Amino acid sequence: MRIASIAFGLALAVAGPAFAGDPVIFAAASMKTALDEISADFAAETGTKPAISYAGSGALAKQIIAAAPADMFISAAEDWMDKVDQAGLLTPGSRADMLGNTLVLVATKDEPVDLTTLPAKLGPKDHLAMAMVDSVPAGQYGKAALSHMGLWDKLEPSVAQADNVRATLALVATGEAPYGIVYKTDAVAEPKVHVVATFPADSHPAITYPVALIKDGPAPAEAKAFYDYLKTPKAVAILEAQGFEVLTK
Repeated sequence: MRIASIAFGLALAVAGPAFAGDPVIFAAASMKTALDEISADFAAETGTKPAISYAGSGALAKQIIAAAPADMFISAAEDWMDKVDQAGLLTPGSRADMLGNTLVLVATKDEPVDLTTLPAKLGPKDHLAMAMVDSVPAGQYGKAALSHMGLWDKLEPSVAQADNVRATLALVATGEAPYGIVYKTDAVAEPKVHVVATFPADSHPAITYPVALIKDGPAPAEAKAFYDYLKTPKAVAILEAQGFEVLTK
């Protein structure tokens, strides 16, 4: 089942107006809270304001491959960066594994959940919110984890799929779904939800966020400056405070 994203989720996919010299950044929706803060600091220090478009990594990769103007791509999974790379669109030598994350189950009630009992906790009309399981990394990791634990077949009929992980988070925060599978960093960003369980690291592929510059982007020099800024102590501190594991410093 797919639930149309509410306005909050839809807004994530739209970048602000870009002006000459503004780098255009395509970033996984789970990056929003941290990257908005980093972008504001970068703009204050340099006078250059990145225009950031947030969405599911699959949707962003497809847009880049279809020639959408972009200077940088931050994906929440290696495979979508691989597709952009295979299309010959990455600046040579710029790709790096930037971040790690953790997959969690969230709810509005702060009551720990044994993941094996999750099917029994959902009523006949309740939904488990997840990002799109075929195209959004958070959904792909979630399906892999549930399958590994032998829960997917039981839970699949109750799954409500959203366009990206932040839309998934919003479904739980607004009470549309009692539980949702998101990243630890999303839970940190939303005070209305609580982490009630953490998926074992070995139940899904490692959650890695690769970053790369895109060839022939509209503002390559400014994009490179922002790319380098992401490795500064100030940016690293913001990312770690949001719950990311920083792989490149």
